[in-house]
Amino acid sequence: SVMIGSLFAGTEESPGETILYQGRTYKAYRGMGSIGAMGQGSRDRYGQADVAEASKLVPEGIEGRVPYKGSLSYNIQQLVGGVRAGMGYLGCRDVPALQTKARFMQITAAGLREGHVHDVFITKEAPNYRVE
Repeated sequence: SVMIGSLFAGTEESPGETILYQGRTYKAYRGMGSIGAMGQGSRDRYGQADVAEASKLVPEGIEGRVPYKGSLSYNIQQLVGGVRAGMGYLGCRDVPALQTKARFMQITAAGLREGHVHDVFITKEAPNYRVE
């Protein structure tokens, strides 16, 4: 299993209010371990079902805002496209081949920076790339 709630946070279909902040659109984000979520019923997932007072809850998540990402189907399309591109780089025709050929490679922080766009000002954002 995977935990990918934050991957889909910010999509049109995700829960939360759409917010305009400093000229950009965001969606409210609330992790299941946040105080707000625990106050609305998720506390039992974190072994705190018997805690009666909200001030005594121990949160394991946060509330905030994330950039608006558009529709879930569009984001899934981008993810699938990325996986297909990676499979192509490895010469894999299907997922079982990918599972066989893929290897985890650890890179340094400097390598991560170098692998991203640098020495240029982005004037038109790509739908599948965010600078964070």
